[in-house]
Amino acid sequence: MPGRTPGGPRMGDLDPRQGPDPTAAVYVISVAAQLSGLHPQTLRTYERVGLITPGRTGGGGRRYSYRDIERLREIAQLTAAGIGIEGVKRILDLENAVAALRARNAELVAELEATREALRQAAAVRPAPRRSNLPALPGSAVGQSVVVWRRNP
Repeated sequence: MPGRTPGGPRMGDLDPRQGPDPTAAVYVISVAAQLSGLHPQTLRTYERVGLITPGRTGGGGRRYSYRDIERLREIAQLTAAGIGIEGVKRILDLENAVAALRARNAELVAELEATREALRQAAAVRPAPRRSNLPALPGSAVGQSVVVWRRNP
């Protein structure tokens, strides 16, 4: 079939809006190598050192997702800039940590906004406080009498 690469999806399927789920491991190693611009042996090396973890078929064959291919492209750019494999690994780990912290920060901001809104609603429902420091005595019943209560032990 024209436009198909043996062993994998069509080249146009790389776009996640048109093709499979970006996390679906569907590309065989030869297609992933072609799409990332790397040699298949390089992909195996990156897997061995822990830079990438492709999915596996029942028979043990590697399957790469769109996100894996994007990560391979990023790795290729960093190594082309002269950064070693350990440096690339550290950079990617730090980028993942930053992304996780940003997500957690967004969760906390949303929780804070929800708490503030609940406080505003509770304050709107609650009656305005009286000016008296004696909340148990109504304003009209206040006189000159003082009563001291003691409880017997």
